[in-house]
Amino acid sequence: MVEQVDGVSRADEALFRPVRAGNPFEETVERLLQAIKLGVVGPGERLPSERDLAGRLSVSRVTLREAIRALTESGYVESRRGRYGGTFVNERLPKPRRIGAKRLARELGSGLEDALVLRSALEVGAAEAAASRELSPEERDHLRGSLAGTAAAKLPDYRRMDSRLHLAIAEVSGSPSLTSAVADVRMRLNALLDAIPLLERNIVHSDEQHQAIVDAILAADPTTARRTMQEHLAGTAALLRAFLT
Repeated sequence: MVEQVDGVSRADEALFRPVRAGNPFEETVERLLQAIKLGVVGPGERLPSERDLAGRLSVSRVTLREAIRALTESGYVESRRGRYGGTFVNERLPKPRRIGAKRLARELGSGLEDALVLRSALEVGAAEAAASRELSPEERDHLRGSLAGTAAAKLPDYRRMDSRLHLAIAEVSGSPSLTSAVADVRMRLNALLDAIPLLERNIVHSDEQHQAIVDAILAADPTTARRTMQEHLAGTAALLRAFLT
């Protein structure tokens, strides 16, 4: 899990925000799954304490326990007893349910274009905002570490680490609300990405673009950060349209 550093809007703070009153159980499950699937809490890592999580999500401990039980039964987490116990993300996560591209395209309707437009607006803006700020040493290290994790990721872990890098860019924009919005749209996109194959050449190209985006942010060059992020997202959008429409 990302540690607390001064000046960083942590992704776990954005995801573990108070849930709305209408559906506390369902939203608690959603927030926990977001944190796991987007790599904010990685395989083998421990979730925040029950008391801490319940307070941050503004839910009762009964509701939180029910949500954790549901995730345990689904294979995402396990509870350990003892001095160093707690709730831990499983080393091996359930594989996403794959839906045929043609079937998904029928189910999506206009949802694909909606998700792509929203993602572009949010993430291009996040890259530009991050490059417009004076980043702290901790923020710069956080960004470099997320980039290195993505570049070193093995194929089964690539999308999770890619998600984590994009969240890190939103985090260093300095806006918790933007980080939360990027996390939400990334969850929508990951459901679509799981329906298409990972292409080795595309991964190589994505890594090159990731490096260029981070370099621009660290160089405090918002124009280049904006342009390179636009190019990067356009590549992903082209693949999704090709496979799903």
